[in-house]
Amino acid sequence: MARQSISLTTPNDEWLKEQVDNKEYVSKSELVNDLIRQARNQQAQIDWISAKLETAENSGFTNDSKKQILKQSKSLLNG
Repeated sequence: MARQSISLTTPNDEWLKEQVDNKEYVSKSELVNDLIRQARNQQAQIDWISAKLETAENSGFTNDSKKQILKQSKSLLNG
């Protein structure tokens, strides 16, 4: 595992310490890794939505109702 040295603002450092003190995480490193993992997952979702929007914009108009579009979107998101 790669070791890094980072500087944190006082409020961020205090928040990290609080999470560890509250037994939410074993260490600051575990918490930072979890936050990065969450950010990466969020970015993957944003990229997926952006790609879908671009495809939709390039495909032209649809005769589907708002209800049909919402149902199709939910179906795709839920796998």
